[in-house]
Amino acid sequence: MGRLIVNVAVTVNGAFEAPAPEPQGWLVTDPDSVQAGLEMWQAADAMVLGRKTYEGLSAVWPQLVDVPGFEAYAARMNGMPKYVASRSLTGPLEWNAALLEGDLAESVRRIKADHDGNLIAPCAGELTRELIAHGLVDEFWFNVSPYLWATGPRIFDDLGPVRLELVSTTTFPSGVVRLCYRPAPAES
Repeated sequence: MGRLIVNVAVTVNGAFEAPAPEPQGWLVTDPDSVQAGLEMWQAADAMVLGRKTYEGLSAVWPQLVDVPGFEAYAARMNGMPKYVASRSLTGPLEWNAALLEGDLAESVRRIKADHDGNLIAPCAGELTRELIAHGLVDEFWFNVSPYLWATGPRIFDDLGPVRLELVSTTTFPSGVVRLCYRPAPAES
């Protein structure tokens, strides 16, 4: 059974939208964190995306195949299967993507059953909220950049309480911290 992992880059105060790299934005990287990100994608079976994330990523990654430093990332991102949740797109989709058909929860349970590895959901929007509401997220991986950022939406602002338990932490030389959590079991 595949594990669904929500993976998102955020600031310390939870800003998540448009993570432009420094100096224009708040996204901090270093060779170790970049390598850890690449290893995460290389170990993943597939992506689970909402429409907006699919449209954004599919417009960028095919253009990066020959850009120095992005070749391995682009090869993996472009080649891996993608499952897209959308109420407005119609298939067939490009970029090695398939539209999730029917009920979202049933569709995601089916793809989790069809995979043995990680299914990465690189998002924090409406799809992620639905996945959480249906109890489909197995882990949350937050890559926290050492910034307090005054603008942009905050991650999960309108989500009810979800108790998490810490799985692991990794601190990178840049000050980025990867926090891995899973939903805590319900207390009885």
